[in-house]
Amino acid sequence: MGIPQPPRREFLEGARDQLPLLLGVVPFGLIFGALAVSAGIPPLEAQAFSFFIFAGSAQFVAIGLVAGQTPALLIVATILVVNLRHMLYSAALGPHVQHLSRRWKVPLAWLLTDEAFATTSLRYRQDDRLHAHWYFLGTGLMLWGSWQLSTLLGIALGARIPESWSLDFALPLTFLAIVVPQVRDRPSLAAAMVAGVLAVALAGMPLKLGLMVSILAGVAVGGMFEIRPGARAAAEEGSR
Repeated sequence: MGIPQPPRREFLEGARDQLPLLLGVVPFGLIFGALAVSAGIPPLEAQAFSFFIFAGSAQFVAIGLVAGQTPALLIVATILVVNLRHMLYSAALGPHVQHLSRRWKVPLAWLLTDEAFATTSLRYRQDDRLHAHWYFLGTGLMLWGSWQLSTLLGIALGARIPESWSLDFALPLTFLAIVVPQVRDRPSLAAAMVAGVLAVALAGMPLKLGLMVSILAGVAVGGMFEIRPGARAAAEEGSR
């Protein structure tokens, strides 16, 4: 198995591995900050969105609802629906962190994002996992800090960000960078294809429910591909 890496090195490697994904995260934060102040949200409250919620897609949905004077309860419910995918992330990483104390689990759960899950899940596939939670922490804090700074810059620039920059292209590129390293076999390829097609087809569903449906369908299809080889092997063993 080899000698476990020290916590400091794990932390720094986690932060380092997020650097390529920041090419998508930073423009996304700039856009959020600019849109928030354009929607009439005070700068301090706009920054508080990123500081406490720390969920890009949910924040974009929320500022639209706030600008439309939507009741607070409905805003909270909508954010919960948009972030339901994090339940799947938590289920995948849960077995790796269940031995940790609560002082570790709470901040790691708060720092869990799409980008953090992508790199951390790859880290947990390695044999040496003794201090992998430090890698998780480095990944999460790098993303959180970058999100705060990019939001702050977006608030400061406001409407002065030229539309010709077309920064919105960065988000789909970021998710492509997240998905591609995860597609390593037939189950993951099938899951990605089904989820991708359904996400486009169901994009018009209210409350972003199409995203959740596509995720669940992708997981189901990927699970079927995972189960079939095992079931076939068991049947062959039983017939002998």
